[in-house]
Amino acid sequence: MQSNKLQSETSPYLLQHAHNPVDWYPWGEEALSKAKQEDKPIILSIGYSACHWCHVMERESFEDDNVAEQMNKSFICIKVDREERPDIDQIYMDAVHAMGLQGGWPLNVVLTPDGKPFYGGTYFPKSRWIELLYNIDIAFKENRDKIEESAEGFGLSLNRSELEKYGLAINNQKLDNQHYDQMFEHLAKSFDYNLGGNNKAPKFPMPCVWLFLLRYNALTGNKAALNHLNLTLKKMALGGIYDQIGGGFARYSTDIEWFAPHFEKMLYDNGQLVSLYTEAYQLTGEQLYKDIVYQTIEFIESELTSPESGFYSALDADSEGEEGKFYVWKYPEIEKLDILQKEWFLKYYNIQPHGTWEYETNILYRNYTSLEFCEKFQIDHPTFLLWEKSWQEVLLKERENRIRPGLDDKILTSWNGLMLNGLIDAYRVFNEEIFLNLAIKNATFIEMKLLNKSSLQHSYKNGVAKLDGYLEDYASVIMAFTNLYQAIFDEKWLNISKDLIKTCLLNFWDESENLFFFTSSESEKLIARKKEIFDNVVPSSNSMMAQNLIVLGHILSNEKYVETGNKMVSMVQDLLSKEPYYLSNWASVSILVHNPVYEIAICGPELKNFRKKIDKKHIQNKVLAGTNSSSKLELLEGRGSINGQTAIYVCKNKTCQLPILNVEDAFALLETN
Repeated sequence: MQSNKLQSETSPYLLQHAHNPVDWYPWGEEALSKAKQEDKPIILSIGYSACHWCHVMERESFEDDNVAEQMNKSFICIKVDREERPDIDQIYMDAVHAMGLQGGWPLNVVLTPDGKPFYGGTYFPKSRWIELLYNIDIAFKENRDKIEESAEGFGLSLNRSELEKYGLAINNQKLDNQHYDQMFEHLAKSFDYNLGGNNKAPKFPMPCVWLFLLRYNALTGNKAALNHLNLTLKKMALGGIYDQIGGGFARYSTDIEWFAPHFEKMLYDNGQLVSLYTEAYQLTGEQLYKDIVYQTIEFIESELTSPESGFYSALDADSEGEEGKFYVWKYPEIEKLDILQKEWFLKYYNIQPHGTWEYETNILYRNYTSLEFCEKFQIDHPTFLLWEKSWQEVLLKERENRIRPGLDDKILTSWNGLMLNGLIDAYRVFNEEIFLNLAIKNATFIEMKLLNKSSLQHSYKNGVAKLDGYLEDYASVIMAFTNLYQAIFDEKWLNISKDLIKTCLLNFWDESENLFFFTSSESEKLIARKKEIFDNVVPSSNSMMAQNLIVLGHILSNEKYVETGNKMVSMVQDLLSKEPYYLSNWASVSILVHNPVYEIAICGPELKNFRKKIDKKHIQNKVLAGTNSSSKLELLEGRGSINGQTAIYVCKNKTCQLPILNVEDAFALLETN
């Protein structure tokens, strides 16, 4: 079997292309030097293993000998896994946007021999790709000057500062509820008031947006925000985007009804959605949200957890070359199964003889929660829950006989941080020891395998950690470890967070713009050094770092950290009301800046039980510290139990109240302050 330079890589996406007739190189000195030596343009093709159209383009073009011959003759061909190299992906995605083109994956960009982009696009059908290769080859030979001039222009565009590009400037105006009302009204213009989410397809979960609605409601009591949050979370949980049998969310819904998913399951989505549904349960007490959290964590544990307790990246959308084949059901398949109360089963999951999706297949979805279904059809709810459990068991067992979707088994630090944070959130609200055990195992994995002297690595596979950590890695791990400290009060995790913050301030901080670069000053130098500012499906690394600085600053009594985090928020504040959708995590963080933060110190033998009681209630803007012995933390120093009884100390704006001996009185104190 023929092979190329990708055969020694660890990325599943790169390995998928290791036997293409295209002479693919991984990104690195060998390929970049070869382009300069041979004076050939570079084809840079970026994708990821769970990307459906990446697979399509590979089958149509990169596996074709004639296409490969043209690519190999006239170009140096480089394959990049965007999940391994988000720094490269950011730069060349920005370049494609600067060309006035729609971004997406696969991302195919043509570069000069020195790495500057001059043409790009996403998926190309085979005929267009062949035509493009021919035209670029001719143009590069006959119009080199114009190509170099164009590439130089895009290079300058990529290096424009964020201050210049987005008009960022410090704005220290205090945001009051009226400002948050304006942000909500801006978001509400695009709401789908019948089906939740936004009123267009495809529909992505967008956890940051809905978390802001939750925090905004907690701040202002706005019922419309809570109503839309509940509508969205319910429709997502009942829709086909959620795996009704095995748990876990797909990456997005292709339609407006949350019905037909793009079936890939990503770790970063599920980690954030565990956090979102957990906090929504904490605020509302809705049983559906609790069920979703438990089922999703069960899915993560059974399907995306490595033997070393790292979390794998994703499950592919395709199996046997067909999207969704693993997850959908034909009616004759269902008929053969021994299913208890089959009539109710068919009704509950909307299963039809001729299918609800393409090729007469059924995507399982629900119109009602289990309780609503029982009330509508007058069924005893406890009995129904037993039926539902048996249905899921029967279908899961049958599904195990199918060929599974591909597993992207690389372990990414940033996504592990998001999932770890979700587990800790779930533990703090539901107090399930299973969640905590899973969290501590994963945190220990990150500490032992991905952390080296206060520096993180980005990717891990087959016992090897590689690639210098990006800001997203530091941001998500600091967030998770700080959260873990507040759950169990083991200062080890707090100290690691403190060390990682120092590394970020030393190697990533841009003093001139009061924001962090995405890459370390000690990492590979690319044609541009970018900052990630805008929130998307994942919160931006800068917004997470602002939150980390503020939260850690309060726990550590480090005023400089708090001021730095506040300053970061002030830099984007002018944009918040104009574009809250892509600054939604910043909007949530700004609530920490413009409202009091409660520092709650718990001291004494009932430390953990008091923490559990406090976390049952949704309290905005709180940080916890605790000890049953002694601590050098300023919040805890000189404080302890009172006559052997556990004491709670509540501080706000550098002023502390007298100690309280029970949680209910602490709640009363928080409500009156």
